Amino acid sequence: MTVNRRGALGAALATTLAASLPLHAFAQGAGGNWPSKPIRLIVPYPPGGSSDIIARAIGQPLSEALGQPVVIENRAGANGNLGADMLAKAPGDGHTLMLCDLGALAISPSLYPKLPFDPTKDLRSVAMLAYSPHLLVVHPSVQANTLKELVELSKKSDLNFAVTASGSTAHLAGVELQRKSGAKWEYVPYKGGVQAVLDTVAGQTQVLMNGMLATYPHVQSGKLKLIAVSKSTRMPLIGNVPTIAEQGVPGYESGTWQGVVAARGTPDAVIARLNKELVRIIRTPDIRARLAGQGAEVVTMTAPEQDQFFAKERARWAQVIQQANLKLD
Repeated sequence: MTVNRRGALGAALATTLAASLPLHAFAQGAGGNWPSKPIRLIVPYPPGGSSDIIARAIGQPLSEALGQPVVIENRAGANGNLGADMLAKAPGDGHTLMLCDLGALAISPSLYPKLPFDPTKDLRSVAMLAYSPHLLVVHPSVQANTLKELVELSKKSDLNFAVTASGSTAHLAGVELQRKSGAKWEYVPYKGGVQAVLDTVAGQTQVLMNGMLATYPHVQSGKLKLIAVSKSTRMPLIGNVPTIAEQGVPGYESGTWQGVVAARGTPDAVIARLNKELVRIIRTPDIRARLAGQGAEVVTMTAPEQDQFFAKERARWAQVIQQANLKLD
């Protein structure tokens, strides 16, 4: 094979020049003068939940980094699928993003036979930001302090399990826990984690699994009693609280994984710039400390790593759904 020397030199020069250019120069070349207008950050859940808390923590720093306002838009409904469908139908120009529980998004393809979008084809990974384990909590009046006691109580008393949203990660985590522990409870679905938490605080439901970020403040105030944490190892913030795995369900782990996705067609250079800025922002000492104080860990991933995570979660929850014979319209 022969190589044109002038062409080879030109290619080498282009590669060197490209490496020296800032990411925003690539973004302008690939996606126009990006960003050229405000960034719309969809949170597909009601205000006050884990995704909403993180979105509001990163909104202003991201705005400062990109030189455009970041407008946070709560679009709750259908376990996040309403907001995801809006993103899927948005232009792939990098001006519309979504921050959500990626685990819940991985559940949707197996749970909803008429899903109006395909997460693997219509959405693009941008960046993973944080992980918050589920807390298994009960109303203080519930006469159980351990998972074993709660399982035994559930077999002789009527217990209602608050579901943050039908088909959510917390819902499926409860289904998996029920199957593996032998617990018996009735599921009461809500349209978001905030109302599920408030009704459990009020005693209208007795059992709840929800992200630590949104639930732990109610444990601290004594309005909810903490039974177990769903992380594979104990959390430093609550080191005296045993995990679900330690309490008779080996290997059990669940939680909410907050990440950002974009619409299909968003240029690679825009994805790269967003990943760089988002990872930098979430790792800043102030935000990291703020999240850690509420039980969330900063866990970052590149877009390809997030794709791998998504595929793994999709396979895991598809098996749980099949075993439980669950389907939602």
